[in-house]
Amino acid sequence: MKQETSTSNYTDKAVDLSMYNNEWYRKQIGASRFKQICWYLVNATLFFHPIFAFSGFKVFLLRKFGAQIGKQVVIKPSVNIKYPWKLIIGDHCWIGENVWIDNLAEVKIGSHVCVSQGAYLLTGNHDFRALHFDLVVKPILLEDGVWIGAKAIVAPGVNAASHAVLTAGSTATRNLLAHTVYQGNPAMPLRERNLSEKP
Repeated sequence: MKQETSTSNYTDKAVDLSMYNNEWYRKQIGASRFKQICWYLVNATLFFHPIFAFSGFKVFLLRKFGAQIGKQVVIKPSVNIKYPWKLIIGDHCWIGENVWIDNLAEVKIGSHVCVSQGAYLLTGNHDFRALHFDLVVKPILLEDGVWIGAKAIVAPGVNAASHAVLTAGSTATRNLLAHTVYQGNPAMPLRERNLSEKP
């Protein structure tokens, strides 16, 4: 028997992207248009470019554009950062190749955090229930000792508690508990993270 698709819950309303308006957010960017343009050029030529590998100079530039960066932070080539003035990184952190920090809202990274290759920290989204596809932004917090695996995604509003692990290719849509390994899409707790000095 062929199953019929019900349309009883649908209405005659449709998404209208021509009415999209994020003017409210433009007032919260926190930087002048000139500063935004300057950062866009620096990001495109020195951060996102794979040849430029001088981590110390990148940290220097981030601080000049308003980021709060701790000591001995390593930033690999091809890292893409939306707004440095909305970025806080603690001490002894590693930001891997092709990481995208899309920080429309604040991204705060604690100390001894590893964000591996191709990971995506996403602070912006859209309300799929809204006719005009309204922009929604929420901050991300990665507490001390967190490890975000290669090509993993951290969704807006997620708090990864101390020493949580998000495995490669996984997607965190909710908060991650401390000392817990998460895997999958959406990420689910897999096991405890038991740290040891032994190899």
